[in-house]
Amino acid sequence: MSDKQSVRERIWQRIDSDPDIRTPRSAWGRIPGFAGDEAAAARLAELPEWRAARVLKLNPDTPQLPVRVRAIEQGKLVYMAVPRLASPLPFFALQQASLGVGAAEAASIEGSRRHGVPTRLEEMLPIDLIVCGSVAVSLNGVRIGKGAGYADLEFALLLDLGLISEHTQIATTVHDVQVLDEALPETRHDFRVDWIATPTRLLACPRVPRPPGLLWQELDPAQIAAIPVLGSRARE
Repeated sequence: MSDKQSVRERIWQRIDSDPDIRTPRSAWGRIPGFAGDEAAAARLAELPEWRAARVLKLNPDTPQLPVRVRAIEQGKLVYMAVPRLASPLPFFALQQASLGVGAAEAASIEGSRRHGVPTRLEEMLPIDLIVCGSVAVSLNGVRIGKGAGYADLEFALLLDLGLISEHTQIATTVHDVQVLDEALPETRHDFRVDWIATPTRLLACPRVPRPPGLLWQELDPAQIAAIPVLGSRARE
C-alpha cells in the first residue's frame, strides 16, 4: 500500500503528462482539473440519488464547477464552504431563486463569495448529497484529497450537528485515470464515497461505517484557533 502523498504525486504526474487529460492549469498540488469534467457531471446527474437530492454540499474546486452549475440550474440548494472555514459563517448558500446572476457565475469561487448567502452551521438544512473533489479514489470508495484535510473536517462538523446522516449520499467526480484498482491508505477521520462518476462510467462503492464525527484529540490548538466554528464548539 502506498502512502497518500506518493499516490497524489503519481496522479498529478499522470494527468499533467497527458495532453488528452490535462487542463491549462497544472494538476500539481490541487484537486486536479481534467478534460471531461462536464461529462462526469452529466454521469452523476443520471443517479436517482442526484435527482432526489434537494440540499447538496459541494466543494469549491474547479473540476466540480459543472456539478455546481447543474445543481443550481436545477433549483437545488447548494452549500459551499468558505475557504479554510475561516469565518463564523462557514458556508455560502446558493439557490437559483434568490440569485440575481446565472448559475455559472454564482458557482465559481469568486461568484459564491459575491452572490452566496453566508450561513451559520445552525442555519443549515440537512444534506441529501455531498459531492467532493478527489485526487485519487479506489473502487471501494477510499478517497485521497489534496492533503489539506478540510473536506474531512467539514464532514465531521456537519455529522456532529446532525446535518449528515446515514441516508446522506457521498459522490466524487474524477477522470478515469484517478480511479485506482488498489488498496489506498486511510485514517479514522477519512470518509469514503458511495459513488464515483467519471466521463465514461458511474461506479457504486460498498458502504462501510463512517467516521464518528470530530476527533478532537487529532486537532491541534493552532488549527482550532484558526477555525472559528471549532473554537466556539471547543468552548461549549
